[in-house]
Amino acid sequence: MKKLLIIGQVWPEPTSSAAGTRMIQLIDCFLKANFEITFACAASKSDFSFDLKSKAVNEVEIKLNDESFNDFVRDLNPEIVLFDRFMIEEQYSWRVTNECPNAMKILDTEDLHFLRNARQNASKKGIEFTNDLLFSDLAKREIAAILRCDLSLIISKQEIEILQNQFKIDESLLYYLPFLEEAITAEKVDNWANFESREHFMFIGNFIHEPNFNCVQTLKTEIWPILKKKLPKAELHIYGAYPTQKVIQLNNPKERFFVKGRADEAQKTMSNYKVLLAPIQFGAGVKGKFVDAMQTGTPNVTTSVGAEAMQEKLDWNGFLADDVDAFVDKAVVLYTNEIEWKKAQQNGIKLLNENYNSELFENDFLNKIELIFKDLNNHRNHNFIGQILQHHSNQSTKYMSLWIEQKNKNLPA
Repeated sequence: MKKLLIIGQVWPEPTSSAAGTRMIQLIDCFLKANFEITFACAASKSDFSFDLKSKAVNEVEIKLNDESFNDFVRDLNPEIVLFDRFMIEEQYSWRVTNECPNAMKILDTEDLHFLRNARQNASKKGIEFTNDLLFSDLAKREIAAILRCDLSLIISKQEIEILQNQFKIDESLLYYLPFLEEAITAEKVDNWANFESREHFMFIGNFIHEPNFNCVQTLKTEIWPILKKKLPKAELHIYGAYPTQKVIQLNNPKERFFVKGRADEAQKTMSNYKVLLAPIQFGAGVKGKFVDAMQTGTPNVTTSVGAEAMQEKLDWNGFLADDVDAFVDKAVVLYTNEIEWKKAQQNGIKLLNENYNSELFENDFLNKIELIFKDLNNHRNHNFIGQILQHHSNQSTKYMSLWIEQKNKNLPA
């Protein structure tokens, strides 16, 4: 039984974010292959943290910038270490390399942070996004982490294209692994609420994630003022984990705009609504809200950025519209036209079953890991630039971390 160590930025919260769901899917995938899994994290747990022990996953609390991690990882001696986001690789990779040089290192990017950041900056400045904006200090950090690892998991094919075409990252270091979902069966479809029994519009998204708050602002100020006049009995309900005061204060029953807060079960909540609205202006990766929409037979209207890398050559689970008036018109069509609504629903079934069915991806992913692990030295020699980065940048990261560690020791009790 191989040992897998996952080092997380936070403890997984699948009820709060798609990132939390993604992590549980990865854990399930490795459990099916009989890995002994340890999840380590320096963050505090919340009331919504998943109970990993229920899956027989070992939970370990670790410290930032502390030599105790070296003792921990040396004693564990894992064959594979998975870093959850590039910031975690920066923090712990050099310690893993020092103590377990033969451990295979995998980076789960979640999405490309530098891509999301570049689009967000362009949106805030009111300028058109171009690839020139990708070449940032954040990109240098994230791509350095990708090069230092033996394999990086990329959730979007478009992001793989950016890494290969814009930054010339070797394809052997990148692996496309989308959300790993259960297929939508005929039995599941039979249990969905039908068109007549559903009502109202909804949005859902973790409000720690800036694109989600921007999305709600767009709904509140641009889309809903028009849409509510066209459909005077419809309401818009806003869900999401960790809503701040600036989100809560948008609640306005007179306008039929309701901020509901956290949804304990996203799919159960979504299954009662007629249409999901998500006018996403910027972001990266793949949006979990649309996977939930497909799994619950809930058509949606979003933007080309929102559907990026999810649709591929298949028809969308609803409509795409980047213009406010077009967005509103498409929302009205889905809300009032049962034929179009059912057609969008069927598109979602096909899209999820062909693009996100876990059975299409898990075995190939595990085989890829096995092949690299068996020939790890040659794999690393093929990525000599990564070895150079590991030698130099890890030295700087190492001494910065050691300096912080020593400083912490000298603090008064």
